[in-house]
Amino acid sequence: MEIVGRILMVEDDPKDVELTLTALEDYHLANEVIVTRDGEEALDYLFCRGKYAARPSELPAVMLLDLKLPKVDGLEVLRQVKSDDRLKLLPVVVLTSSREEKDLVSSYRLGVNAYVVKPVDFHEFVNAIKELGVFWAVINAAPPGSVRK
Repeated sequence: MEIVGRILMVEDDPKDVELTLTALEDYHLANEVIVTRDGEEALDYLFCRGKYAARPSELPAVMLLDLKLPKVDGLEVLRQVKSDDRLKLLPVVVLTSSREEKDLVSSYRLGVNAYVVKPVDFHEFVNAIKELGVFWAVINAAPPGSVRK
């Protein structure tokens, strides 16, 4: 399988981060996974601010975005990403435990590309991450300006 571009993961739960990184690494589904632990840090990364001011400005191939985040929630991150001319082409997959219809509807209204509820079962979670990684980082054509190696 082709080795693919960078994935931005926005997740505050250390266990979900560890499971996701393990699943992506086991299937070689990303060259690099950038993990940000809250919405503010994700926005700093995307807008090249703060500690990310000197980073190359290429977009990730996809952003995996939790909704229930500290500092700035996932819906606000999504709102800012989709309202920015440079970032609005970035594929965003909401990866959340929320089954609330209002979160689902709000996410799609803001322009999310996919909404995935995190499975509770370990094996189902790993398989869901594998399938997300294969589709968004391998099969899907990345937007202009994203990094693929």
